[in-house]
Amino acid sequence: MGINKMGQLLCCIQVDQSQVAMKETFGRFNEVLEPGCHCMPWIFGQKIGGYLSLRVQKLDVRCETKTKDNVFVTVVASVQYRAILDKAVDAFYKLSNTREQIQAYVFDVIRASVPKMNLDDFFEQKNHVAKAVEQELEKVMTNYGFEIVQTLIVDIEPDETVKRAMNEINAAARMRVATKDKAEAEKILQIKRAEGEAEAKYLSGLGIARQRQAIVDGLRDSVLAFSDNVPGTTAREVMDMVLVTQYFDTMKEIGASSKSSAVFLPHGPGAVRDVAEQIRNGLLQAQAH
Repeated sequence: MGINKMGQLLCCIQVDQSQVAMKETFGRFNEVLEPGCHCMPWIFGQKIGGYLSLRVQKLDVRCETKTKDNVFVTVVASVQYRAILDKAVDAFYKLSNTREQIQAYVFDVIRASVPKMNLDDFFEQKNHVAKAVEQELEKVMTNYGFEIVQTLIVDIEPDETVKRAMNEINAAARMRVATKDKAEAEKILQIKRAEGEAEAKYLSGLGIARQRQAIVDGLRDSVLAFSDNVPGTTAREVMDMVLVTQYFDTMKEIGASSKSSAVFLPHGPGAVRDVAEQIRNGLLQAQAH
C-alpha cells in the first residue's frame, strides 16, 4: 500500500517539494497546500483537487511561416515558464491546457513578426523576435498565474533548396576572394621574378665587362713587356704571337675535355693568320665603339 493511500486512510496527505496541492471541500476550492504533511479529513468532504508544479518547465514550439522575400522557414522557439506561487489558484483552475495556450501565442507573434523581415535579416535579428514573443507571453500568461522565464529562437530551418542555394552563394563569394588573392600573389611573384632576372642580368653584364677589361689589360701589359725585353719587335707582331698562343691553348682545352663535341676549324699557318686578323679586327672595332 502506497504512502499516499495510507495517509488518506489516516486523513493525512503529503505534498512534495516544488509542488503545491489544491485542497477542495465537496468540490469547492478551499486553500493551497504547500510542501509538507497536511491533515485531510475525507469524511468531511475534503480532498486534493490536484497538484501544481512550481518547477521551471520547457516547451519547444515549431512554427512554419514565410519571410518577406517569400522563403518558407520552420522556426523553433523554446519557452521556459513556471507557475507563480501567489497565483497558484489561477494557474491551476483558469487554464485547462497551459502548453497549448502558450503555443498559440507563440504562433501568433512569430507569424506576425517574421513576414516583415527578409531571411538574412531574420537570422541577424532573431533575438528581437524572441524578445517580442517573450513580452507578449508575459503580458498574457501573468493573468493566468504563470511567469515566462525566458524565450529563445533556437533554430531557423529554411527549405532544403534554399539552404543549398545559400551555401552555393557563400561558396561562390569565397571562391571570388580566393581567386583575387591568388592573382595578387602571382602578380607579386612575377614582379619579383622580373626584378631578380633584371638584377642578375645587370650583375652578369658587369662581370663580363670586367672580364673583358681584364683581358685587354693583360694583353696590353704582355705586349709592352715583350716589346721592352725583345728590341726590334712591333706591337702587331707581339699581338699576333699572343693570339696564336691563345689559339693553341683553346685547341688544347677542346681536345682535353671529355664532354666536348666535334669542332671543325680550318687549321694551318694561313688559318692561324686569318684567326689573328679576325680577332684583331674585332678588338679594333670594339675600341672604336
